[in-house]
Amino acid sequence: MPAPKATKRRSGSIKRRSAPTEFGAAVTKRILSIAIVAALLGFGGYWVATAPAMIDTSKLTARSADLGNGETVFNAGGCASCHASPGQSDRTHLGGGLALTSPFGTFHVPNISSDPRDGIGKWSERDFLDAVLKGTSPAASHYYPAFPYGSYHLVKLDDARDLYAYLKTLPAVSGKAPDHELPFPFNIRRNIGIWKLLFFNDQPFAPDPAQSPAWNRGAYLVNGLGHCAECHSPRNALGGIIAAQRFAGGPNPEGKGWVPNITQKGLADWSENDLAYFLETGQTPEGDTAGGSMARVIRNTALLSAEDRKAMALYLKSLPAVDGPPRPPRAK
Repeated sequence: MPAPKATKRRSGSIKRRSAPTEFGAAVTKRILSIAIVAALLGFGGYWVATAPAMIDTSKLTARSADLGNGETVFNAGGCASCHASPGQSDRTHLGGGLALTSPFGTFHVPNISSDPRDGIGKWSERDFLDAVLKGTSPAASHYYPAFPYGSYHLVKLDDARDLYAYLKTLPAVSGKAPDHELPFPFNIRRNIGIWKLLFFNDQPFAPDPAQSPAWNRGAYLVNGLGHCAECHSPRNALGGIIAAQRFAGGPNPEGKGWVPNITQKGLADWSENDLAYFLETGQTPEGDTAGGSMARVIRNTALLSAEDRKAMALYLKSLPAVDGPPRPPRAK
């Protein structure tokens, strides 16, 4: 008789232990399910938030391109400075290939000639406008902001359309630039959508009604087409322009040298005429000559009208003095 009783006790104890085990398994399964759903929702939110933007095609009404204006936009935008093939003197041979170093890796400037295979010869006008104004490729992926669409979004739609038409008239150049050399995670283009959420405002240029037409023209050229702030402003750890120090100079984004402050902190001794003359000739009031990447900029601004250079000078002289980051001592 004692043996059966012991068996019952063992059987009862086994049943008592199975209940929490089953409960724990159910809880673990539920937590896992919740985690999977949360991960899917999080990824879905990330995917939606980082989706590349495109222009509203309803704004693309029929019009005749102004090639003369397209050439002005080409010069003001400095297209040749980056996209002209290195090692040759023709600034309309836009085969790309220039290497731009940065803290995030090396970017290789693409071919934007009319070549249908290696350039943009097969791009539609919509493709081009998405690239310039939204930073979005024809394949619906993000361009890296080494392409200064952070400023180009201010370009007027008709100006961008005239630029597209003008580029179509320039020579086709064969050859593709190498791929960008970027380490993880910077090589994941989708993450640029996060960068755009933080730093990219794609609103068009809005003239200031309290200012003169010349001042507004200068503001448009300096902030939009000229994209002067892209080099003349310090950046944070994520590569975004520090808004409070816009135009206040800082480390060269290409990694070597220092870009000067072009607010009145740096240009207080320059007159409007000094600035306009500098944009035409590269000559400073002290008799120095622009060098480095600024020499390439001058080759573009020298081709603008005198009125446009004066407008840029007028706007730059109106910028209040802003202290930039401290410049490290020069090596002796």
